[in-house]
Amino acid sequence: MSVLSGNQPEGTPTWIELRTPDRERALPFYQALFGWEFEPYPTGDADGTVCLLRGRPVAGIVPDAERTDAVWTMYFATDDCDETARRVTLAGGRLIEAPADLADHARTAVAVDAVGARFGLWQGLSRLGSEIVNEPDSLVRNDLVTPDPEPARAFYTALFGFTMDGNDEVPELDFTFLRRPDGHEIGGIVGSADVPTSAWGTLFAVADTDAVAARATESGGSSTEPEDTPYARMSAVTDPSGGVFSVGTAP
Repeated sequence: MSVLSGNQPEGTPTWIELRTPDRERALPFYQALFGWEFEPYPTGDADGTVCLLRGRPVAGIVPDAERTDAVWTMYFATDDCDETARRVTLAGGRLIEAPADLADHARTAVAVDAVGARFGLWQGLSRLGSEIVNEPDSLVRNDLVTPDPEPARAFYTALFGFTMDGNDEVPELDFTFLRRPDGHEIGGIVGSADVPTSAWGTLFAVADTDAVAARATESGGSSTEPEDTPYARMSAVTDPSGGVFSVGTAP
């Protein structure tokens, strides 16, 4: 189901937020790509923006003058933000934004894991996070790409009790699925010596990868040449302020 009506189980990617030094360039870019509409963030901050698909929240865009480039942050669902934040430090990560209330909508925190990848925690109160997922113009997947995968795997196993298994369809990759204790797949970890730093990637579903990649370039960003993978036709996109994400069309 792509439209959510309740908080997702702990450890599930549930919200995504762009921190950007140039909000005014970001809004028309993402509207051109995904057809999103916008409303003020629930704190009432006129600069913070909630991105809407069919009137439902799917992402956030927040200005950050201290950044030189934009970055997407994925938030995991948690039943208790403060307790999960405590486990972050016990597992070898660190907090960069301590647990705090986002009005009465959610309690959130931002952290980096044992290999330096940034992620957030989202305890939904009156807001669930992203209310539409797994359909065109919304979040479909997050994978961690890191040059040091084993500490990352140990970290998320300790933090959320994830189990892991390999992927026989891409044996050339150092890849493991991440699964919640109920067996549901929430993403994966890719080991790659070619990346300089560890980061969680964000993949948006789209109806036509080639068309969206073309619009990204026309709207002031850039994109790689779309290519077919075992799971989707994909392109890597960079927004006008350097925010990187991927788009994909399932076969």
